[in-house]
Amino acid sequence: MRALLLLIAFVFISLASNAQQAVLKGTVTSKTNPTENITVKILVLNRSTKSNPAGAYQFNNIPSGNYDVLFSGVGHQSKKLKVTVKNDTTDLNVELSLMESNLSDIVITGVSRATELRKSPVPIAVLSKKSMDQHVNTNLIEAIVKGVPGVTAVTTGPNVSKPFIRGLGYNRVLTLYDGLRQEGQQWGDEHGIEVDEYGIARAEVVKGPASLTYGSDALAGVINMIPYNPDFEPGKLKGDFTTNYQSNNGMIGASLGLAYIQNDWKFTLRATGKTAHNYENKIDGLVYGTAFREYNLSASARVDKHWGFSKTALTYYDNLMEIPDGSRDSLTRKFTRQILDDGDDIKNRPIVPESDLNTYSINPLHQHIQHYRFYNTSQFKFGNSDLNLLIGGQQSVRREYNHPTLPSQAGLYVVLNTFNYDIKYNLPDFSGIESTIGVNGMYQGNRSKAATDFPIPDYDLFDIGAFYFAKKTMGKVDVSGGVRLDRRNINWNDFFVGTNPQTGFGKQVNQTDPTGNLQFPAFNKNYYGLSGSLGLTYNISEKLLIKANIARGYRAPNITEIGSNGLDPGAHIVYLGNRTFKPEFNLQEDIGIIAYLKDADISVELFNNNIQNYIYQSRLTDASGNPVVIVPGNLTYQYQQSKARLYGAELTVNLHPSTLKWLSFNNSLAYVVGLNQNKALLDKHGDKAKYLPFIPPLQLRTEIKATAQQSMGVFSKPYIKVDAAVSADQNKFYELDDTESFTKGYTLINAGIGSAIKSKNGKVRCDIFLQVDNIFNVAYQSNLNRLKYFEYYSASPNGRSGIYNMGRNMSFKVIVPF
Repeated sequence: MRALLLLIAFVFISLASNAQQAVLKGTVTSKTNPTENITVKILVLNRSTKSNPAGAYQFNNIPSGNYDVLFSGVGHQSKKLKVTVKNDTTDLNVELSLMESNLSDIVITGVSRATELRKSPVPIAVLSKKSMDQHVNTNLIEAIVKGVPGVTAVTTGPNVSKPFIRGLGYNRVLTLYDGLRQEGQQWGDEHGIEVDEYGIARAEVVKGPASLTYGSDALAGVINMIPYNPDFEPGKLKGDFTTNYQSNNGMIGASLGLAYIQNDWKFTLRATGKTAHNYENKIDGLVYGTAFREYNLSASARVDKHWGFSKTALTYYDNLMEIPDGSRDSLTRKFTRQILDDGDDIKNRPIVPESDLNTYSINPLHQHIQHYRFYNTSQFKFGNSDLNLLIGGQQSVRREYNHPTLPSQAGLYVVLNTFNYDIKYNLPDFSGIESTIGVNGMYQGNRSKAATDFPIPDYDLFDIGAFYFAKKTMGKVDVSGGVRLDRRNINWNDFFVGTNPQTGFGKQVNQTDPTGNLQFPAFNKNYYGLSGSLGLTYNISEKLLIKANIARGYRAPNITEIGSNGLDPGAHIVYLGNRTFKPEFNLQEDIGIIAYLKDADISVELFNNNIQNYIYQSRLTDASGNPVVIVPGNLTYQYQQSKARLYGAELTVNLHPSTLKWLSFNNSLAYVVGLNQNKALLDKHGDKAKYLPFIPPLQLRTEIKATAQQSMGVFSKPYIKVDAAVSADQNKFYELDDTESFTKGYTLINAGIGSAIKSKNGKVRCDIFLQVDNIFNVAYQSNLNRLKYFEYYSASPNGRSGIYNMGRNMSFKVIVPF
């Protein structure tokens, strides 16, 4: 009997052993091409793997039997197949279809790895180069503002646009170039984004706290500007030449891009130049001090191997930009210019000659901004996991020339050096959970050079943060979230400012100089932040989903908020910081409904954002309520800190009737309210302090577009469109101390036509775009236009105060691919 039992046990063990030796393998393709990173899951066994670069996958030690196998991947329609696994090797090949709806857009911003837009609970918008080309833009941020509801910009003329997301801007919006955080002197109002607009192929915008994967400075969201990545047959040199002319300020732009692929290597090169004279409107005429000249150069090399990829790139940005101050003759309202340093009277300057208003020459009072960037981004694959490294160095050089009697002497001259690092490890999937751990941050040093004005001290900054992020799909529900801890140290030594005996201007001196004054006492402080998020997407169907997310963001005070004590010449503002400021923290709730229907795309996004220790600018007044003037002709602002709340909504309704395929009717609405919750101010000043500064009014954009569904001679699917940009009155503004004023609403009507031109053999010869903004030449002032407040008289003969935005502007753009 004992022998019989041993024999039976041996037989069962042998059978079980043989059953565990079965193999299931196959190849995943899409459009007959091998497809990698497709998740293959045996549902009942809860075992999964991913396809390799050859599209192959394999499971070992599978018990024989019948199984459901699910194939899913970014940008592809999921497919479930039944298979019978035998005792030997079973082959199961599959071809997946690409997803065609906008919900399948692949995003890389605000997530730990490439993710379908539909699976991210955080509101993310994607803007293509095609969309940007179909608008009149003088810089990249302006293109994003026109294409993404909820994004606005504080502007200082046509060449400076600082992005705001849902009423929050400055260092609360983190801008990235190819995933590398953009670091310049972005703390100032007139400091724009140092990026070549012609070299960007795509922009991704995250609305809401994105501190989890990026750390401080992403409290409001992230804008990732992604350059072109070539994808065509090897061994050929391809490229494009873009030229653009705009009538209002005579802007002339030209850009040449080249790309070459050889074996596993991809190379790109781009050179761009732009120049413009002063812009014009029917109230002010030509606005003195708004001309610019910009140059860009970029290059990259990327290698793709079985182990992953590595890309090295460099960029150079050089911009000469005039500094407007808005001084005028009191009677004629013609612009005047400064010719004296000592004894200058801003209300008694000579009028600018007409010849100097319509010239491409840059006047002596200007800014010179240079930005250098060098970085490497690499990915190393290890089976079902991968390691991603990003390291980069940047240098930002800013000179602001504001001395008419000594034009070569810079008023502001600062050099900012930054080293960025970002390490992310995507762990192997565990029980269907995709997770990532990472560490990133930067080291930064800012130094003043031979200048006369010192609004901020020489400082050093070290930033480090670690995070964990995970996501999981459970049937129709996608859940994601994580947690992050940050530490930032900012420090500087005693900084003394004295007098140059030869010029009489200020200069940096050491402690022993008898003329020296301690302008910035030494400072050393650590800031800590704990942030996190949790969100889900419920896929009611393939075309209808609900998103909900709650996130806690963190932002350490920037250098100007805690350390400023002096004149910023370009802004014409004396800034006063506060060394006792605490970090900002916010808690934001988002909920959205998105539907991609047969004849319409509809999305509704609601948000509520509560901020602790919110920092904002306010004009400084004395005990009698009169403005404090430290430097004549310049405003004085002091930073404040309080609780704040912002809430609002974005609605998008895009109609594309299936029976009228040539017609599209796109509409968007964005609304945000910013409430100042500083109880002491509210008790003392009431409604004057009720709202936050720099909050955009209700905005509506609507566009009707007709696109031919077939070629018309040499014109390939030409289009014609008309759109309207409507801004309502802004009567919810920060009125205390005349920091802001009421802004009247306006409606701008724009139009455009465009087409690709093809040769007889069907090859595209060029793309042309003819567009007109503000067709009816409406005189208007955006409430986010800083030039609105460039006024030195309490009244004017024409009843108009400040400088108005650009008038009618016609743009003609040609893109020639080769």
